[in-house]
Parts: sequence; structure tokens; C-alpha cells
Amino acid sequence: MPTTPITPSHAPSWHSKIPIYIQLMRADKPIGTLLLLWPTLWAIWIASAGSPPLSTVILFTLGTFLMRSAGCVANDWADQDFDRHVARTQNRPFARNAVTAREAKRLIIILCLLAALCLIPFSYTTWLMAIPALCLAFTYPFAKRIFPIPQLYLGLAFSFGIPMAFIAITGSVPSIAWWLFFANVFWTLAYDTLYAMADKEDDLKIGIKTSAITFGSYDAEAAMLCHGIFDILMIQVGSQLGAAWVYWVALILVVYWQWQQYLRVENRDRQECHAAFLDNNRIGWLWLAVIAAHFAFD
Repeated sequence: MPTTPITPSHAPSWHSKIPIYIQLMRADKPIGTLLLLWPTLWAIWIASAGSPPLSTVILFTLGTFLMRSAGCVANDWADQDFDRHVARTQNRPFARNAVTAREAKRLIIILCLLAALCLIPFSYTTWLMAIPALCLAFTYPFAKRIFPIPQLYLGLAFSFGIPMAFIAITGSVPSIAWWLFFANVFWTLAYDTLYAMADKEDDLKIGIKTSAITFGSYDAEAAMLCHGIFDILMIQVGSQLGAAWVYWVALILVVYWQWQQYLRVENRDRQECHAAFLDNNRIGWLWLAVIAAHFAFD
């Protein structure tokens, strides 16, 4: 009696999984890329005295996107067992078994190689400065297991674009670059604490460490303190720049926006905490606009 041949099942083709890879890279949620990009652009504008080469802006923007994407893939790979138990992350590709570890490795390698290509026009010192940034980015997921304030660790990782930009343009890292570097560390600590507040209840259940948990009932106040340190350091940056009046007007507006963030999160509502986190995007673009305006008025 003839039997019906069994057709072997085939794994989905790589191009059919592009939407999943986009989600894995968080390319559909650009807020992380923007928060990483703004300080790098601040540095590019300051280092070039307001006249940055277009090629430098494009390459650093593309490199920022690629490295943030690689970091997101690595983070989700490392956190897949945690993400399944967090309401906001339970539908991420790894959490729902939509991708494999092999796919993640290949994607990370491709993204890192493309990011490396963005550095080809720059000096070897710029390449050297990229090494600690790379190490911090890929070890951050594990810092959440042992370090009580991993958002500080993330702040360091998110700030290395600043000295890289100065080295790429001027060949050195002056004091103003380091003031900007540490300002961004505290800004990152502030907004990522707000982000962690949105997941605090879930993170407590699964045992992960975050600044929101470490700061306890003073998490919102600690975030605002970090905002305040960021503002003070940006005052130092403005002083070294000899900043035009528009810079100081912007500082007042930034402080007002930060106060609005506190009013949103003081009740610790999950959605309001996440909305306050998103509000930091406008702080980033405002500082870029006023730094550019300073040099236009100079």
C-alpha cells in the first residue's frame, strides 16, 4: 500500500525573521538610541566649536545605533529567564522563544563589525577608547546580578561616546569633556532609575538588583538628586564654554521639566514612571539645540 511522503519541516528563512530581529535590537523603540546619542552629539558640537563635519555626525550616529542594538541583543539574551516574569518584557523575542542563542551571537557579531566600520576614518586612539565602552556595554546585564546600582554602571557605558568624539575631532580629551562625561553619568542614573521604578515590583519578585530597589522608598528623590548633580555639572560645562545666554535659559527650562518628572512619579505609578523616563528625550535634544545655538551666537 503506497505511503504518503513526509515533507520535512523547514526552519523559517532569515528574511522572514527580520521583524523579530528588529524587535530584538529595539529598533522599533528608538528612545534608548536617542538617549545614548544626544550626549555624543553634545560632545561633537563642543569639540568642533559648533561646526562638526557631516561625516563625523553620520558615522557616530550610525555607530551609536549599531552598538545600542548589539547591547540590547546581548541584554535580552542574558535576561531571557528574568524577562519571562516581568509584565513589560515577557513578549520580547527571547522571552517567548522566538530566537535562538546562535541567532543572537551572529546578530551581535554583525552589528559590532558594522559599528567597527564606522570607526575606520578615525585615529587608533578613538578605537582604543571604544574598547572600555564595548566591555561595559556587554557586561552590564551581569552587573544587575551583583551591583546594587547597575544604572551607574550603565551611565559609564552610555558616556564613552563623549571622549571618543573629542578624540576623533581634536585628538585629545580636555577637561570639559570629562565634566560632560560625568554629567551624563548622573543624567543616565536619574532617568534609568525612573525606568527601573516602573519595573520595581517585578524586579523585587525575581531578585534582580536596580537603583530603584537600592534607594528604597526614596527612589524618586534619589533620581531627582541625580538630576540636580547633572544640572550642576552642566553649569560647569557652560562656564568652561563661556556659554551664551540661551544656554542658561535652557538650564531653567530643564530644571522645570525635571520637577515635572518628580510630580509624575511621586505616587510611584508604573505608567507615570515610564512616561517620566521618556520625558528625558526632550532634555537631550534641548541641550543639543542650545549648545549649537551658543556657537551660532558666539
